[in-house]
Amino acid sequence: MDEKALKKQIEAIGFDEVRFVRADNVPSGRFLEWLENGWQADMTWLDRTIEKRLDPNLVLPNVKSLIMLGVSYWPDEAVVSSQKKWAKYSLYSDYHDTLLEGLKKVGRIFEEEFQVSSTDYRLYTDAGPVIERGWGAKAGLGWQGKNGMLISRKHGNWLLLASILTTLELTPDAPLTKSFSRELESEHSMGLNCGKCTRCIEACPTKAIPEPGLVDARRCISYHTIENKEIIPREFRMAIGDRIFGCDICLDVCPWNRFARQGRQLLLSSRYDVVHLTLLELLQMTQRHFSEAFRKSPIKRTKLHGLLRNACIVAGNLDDSSEWLEGVKDERKLVMDQLVLLTEHERAMVRVHAVWAVFRLAGKEGFNLLLKTRRKETDPEVVAEYAWWEKKFFPKS
Repeated sequence: MDEKALKKQIEAIGFDEVRFVRADNVPSGRFLEWLENGWQADMTWLDRTIEKRLDPNLVLPNVKSLIMLGVSYWPDEAVVSSQKKWAKYSLYSDYHDTLLEGLKKVGRIFEEEFQVSSTDYRLYTDAGPVIERGWGAKAGLGWQGKNGMLISRKHGNWLLLASILTTLELTPDAPLTKSFSRELESEHSMGLNCGKCTRCIEACPTKAIPEPGLVDARRCISYHTIENKEIIPREFRMAIGDRIFGCDICLDVCPWNRFARQGRQLLLSSRYDVVHLTLLELLQMTQRHFSEAFRKSPIKRTKLHGLLRNACIVAGNLDDSSEWLEGVKDERKLVMDQLVLLTEHERAMVRVHAVWAVFRLAGKEGFNLLLKTRRKETDPEVVAEYAWWEKKFFPKS
């Protein structure tokens, strides 16, 4: 089978982009600098896999090539693509699972057409020790934008990435331009095709992009609503706004999205019903309901207490322009009643954010609403939340 035919077979499986790249001169960009700055927050698995990320031979001995793959996840329903509450990728079954099924089919093609074994390739869906965005840029899938994402001329910011490391020697595709190739080698390719545009940097409400292409996870809404398993710092809670899981702000504002083409979604399974869940339903969610609603969804990563934490923050940010109030009657009082109940939740992490939300919505009246609950509270972090609000409202007491 020639390489053109191989690409066509891979595309037929459901991958919207297929590019080959030689497995040398690892495009590490400023990865090490990013780690040294501590901008990975507590995502320690990144530190544990540094050596493998910088040397593909440690992942697959005698590796010759990488096949870089992209799947567009731009929603095909206007009401879904326009909503801001849920990160767009979360409105599908977990792509780590669905793309992996496509990768396994590619693996079978390798074995049948090239007479290789399963030890001659490795399959990854954005979860292995591979610098996907760097390799994707080197293969010509796009370039790393100032928001740190891989931006495609065809698909904008909306590509899910997957990779295959193989011992097969494949003819490499060229990056976007010769100058781009030189920039990659000098490790200064961030935002190369972005020109003078800085919309993503300016739009971030928590200032999580301190330098073009480098995101400080410690300030990132996506990190805090998904990866952070503890209390979200008070300084970021208001900036989270309506966002319950993830954040697309720095992606949405990118002008390259106007060229985006909708993908075929052959390797995606939409879960658009999620956008119709009300805030009250989330605040009242039980473990059973959570397991049913988010089975095989990336949202399950937050676990129930994480989602309740996020929902409390969203509730504390409710105002007349909130997406969560569209088409919902009498939601505010019911939300407040549920928040008061959550200030007695078994997990202190949930209680902290429920207390914050009650005071955000009720002001000083929150002390009357939570009088009995406050007296029973013993957890130091929840007590500290009460104390913060007492100091705010009664600074001289």
